[in-house]
Amino acid sequence: MTRKRTTLLALGLIAVIAVVAVAAAIDRPSESQADILEVLKKDLEMAECDDDKRLESVKKLFKEKGVSDSEIVVQKFDSAENVVLTVKGGEETVVVGAHFDKMKPGCGVFDNWTGVVLVANLYTAVKKYPGKKTYVFVAFGKEEKGLVGSDKMAKAIPKEERSRYCAMVNFDSFGMYYPQVLSNVSDRKLSQLAKSTAEELEIPFSDASVDWARSDSASFQSIDVPAITLHGLGQGFEKIIHTSNDKAEKIEINSLYHGYRMGLSMLAKIDAAECEAFR
Repeated sequence: MTRKRTTLLALGLIAVIAVVAVAAAIDRPSESQADILEVLKKDLEMAECDDDKRLESVKKLFKEKGVSDSEIVVQKFDSAENVVLTVKGGEETVVVGAHFDKMKPGCGVFDNWTGVVLVANLYTAVKKYPGKKTYVFVAFGKEEKGLVGSDKMAKAIPKEERSRYCAMVNFDSFGMYYPQVLSNVSDRKLSQLAKSTAEELEIPFSDASVDWARSDSASFQSIDVPAITLHGLGQGFEKIIHTSNDKAEKIEINSLYHGYRMGLSMLAKIDAAECEAFR
């Protein structure tokens, strides 16, 4: 999460659709709400407060999900590193991301280990039930320094290939409230998708614009890829984000659970849609 030149939040997550393979992951009979909550709690405990160990903790989280070293790609640029995992499908591509870096005060659990946890669990679900599109799951570096990791990744996509990138879904700062859209860095059609998904899931929804804030979805908007940021912040978030209060014990775990649900449902709908549907 950052201000003006830096960045902020994220949003997201689920609805029960069964029309495509990705949606089958939502209705897994072996995983109850209690099971999912337990996994999310365990993953939150892996948050690393030491900035220098943050990237390694992201890799460790994915390895806990059964990912091999060969599947984890560290995308290195001169000024940032991203952790990337891919679930192969067709040529059409969806990017799912969250930043892993943090500000110095606190442990950066709200902002943004929660987003990384959501991306890791969405990766696990999509890998089990792949869809027709290719999914690129990314933990971005140096979001707090001005969206550096996501900007580098987006601009590295050749111009002639950008049309096959159907959408980018970003998660930034959960733990206080239901998933909301950071509308000032989210495209209209994807925001409408988030709203309809929330209605189907019967959870509260709002466009929660923070005009002074940005997040990694903006990097993909800049190359004309439809993008959205979902977050789960609530009243008084300024007293937690970027402060020493940003710790695991203050997290409301149901915020992540609904983020997971809404995100998975949105991915199912994006997978079923034409690539141009959200432009």
